[in-house]
Amino acid sequence: MRYAIVGFGCAGFNAARAIRTEDPSGEIHVFEQTGAPPANPMLTTYYASEAINFNAVFPFGTLEEIRAKYDFVIHSEVKVAHVRAESRELVFENGSVESFDRILVATGARAFVPPIEGYPSDHAFLMRTTADAVRLKTYLDATPVRKAVVVGASMVGIKVAELLLNRGIETVIADFAEFLFPVAAFRDVAEELEERVRSRGIRFAWHKGVAGIGERCVRFSDGTELEADIVCLCIGTRANTELVANKEVVEGEGVRVNRGIVVDEHMRTSVFGVYAAGDCCEGKNLLTGETMIIGLWQNAGFQGDTAGHNMAGANRVYRGTIPHNITHFMDIYFIGIGDNRAIGEMVTYGDIKGPLFVKAVQQKGCLKCVNIIGSSEVGGILKSFFLKQLSSAASAHLPTVQRMVLMKNGLPADFIDLLEGGLR
Repeated sequence: MRYAIVGFGCAGFNAARAIRTEDPSGEIHVFEQTGAPPANPMLTTYYASEAINFNAVFPFGTLEEIRAKYDFVIHSEVKVAHVRAESRELVFENGSVESFDRILVATGARAFVPPIEGYPSDHAFLMRTTADAVRLKTYLDATPVRKAVVVGASMVGIKVAELLLNRGIETVIADFAEFLFPVAAFRDVAEELEERVRSRGIRFAWHKGVAGIGERCVRFSDGTELEADIVCLCIGTRANTELVANKEVVEGEGVRVNRGIVVDEHMRTSVFGVYAAGDCCEGKNLLTGETMIIGLWQNAGFQGDTAGHNMAGANRVYRGTIPHNITHFMDIYFIGIGDNRAIGEMVTYGDIKGPLFVKAVQQKGCLKCVNIIGSSEVGGILKSFFLKQLSSAASAHLPTVQRMVLMKNGLPADFIDLLEGGLR
């Protein structure tokens, strides 16, 4: 069998490893353009802030170590221009074409930048790739910066703002939204987080759509400006689906693409022999049953592993996951699990100003969304438990040790009982 893996991040790495487990003699070809090993995008801010060294961004080792261990051919000298799905062929920019028995599209996602006058600019920065992190860190090390604007009240945006603040830079977070973490936090939770962040020295500017970047300012669509020596754009990401897009295919043919490449529980696309995994694809949201992009490192790993095994003839199933965020910034822990737009009965525990606060939405005794301020240990237990509940037809119960940890961290027994009612 000849396998092609296009893109080599977390999903691509796990697919290569899984293929080699199933097929020790198969011919694996990896196509990537960075010349670097798979990197964890969520670690880039930690490198830029000097919390970790550069090598720590690459959790699987060097590219040569990985290649030698899993025996694949890596192609960095040619760029894939298009995937001909039905014929399972890769078309390269130089015009050459190669055919494969199985193809995995694992092209990930890129930082989203809307049309902005004055972008790109030498003092405007993204934060997605290791190259982005190196560029920002190099600039900050060499250039005096007094004021910065971070566009995007996202998980990445808050981490970038934190690293700027730690360098003594006056920082404003601006967003078209009304509050912090708008897709993960309830409004009152977001407002409390904002107040805590403000107390550290960061300012916020809401209802601000960025329109332009000047020499030393950011211009917004409402006509206002903010002074800025640098601008960091942390607006979001877009799936890299262009390789399978084909405007000439008739309806019902070709690879199905919504916001991302649509896959089933085996990570198969709508075309036989073509798979997709990672941030370029839509997997199942276990809360809604619908497909959506869930850009999480662990999710990409599971998707890649499932795809790799199945490409080599196995019958693995990955049912999906739930949207969740567990983040730590400025000595604040925030956990958001589920859909903050869910409608139902609100349940709260603790004081929102205190060391531990929990707010949840339940429908008919089942949780749909949980926000927690105060404990990463609690967040990890809850995330794992909810996933266990959703992936099993039978009711799940917390192990006694985990139940004791939750109670030790301040969660009352009646709330824990509610958790065991399930998240459906």
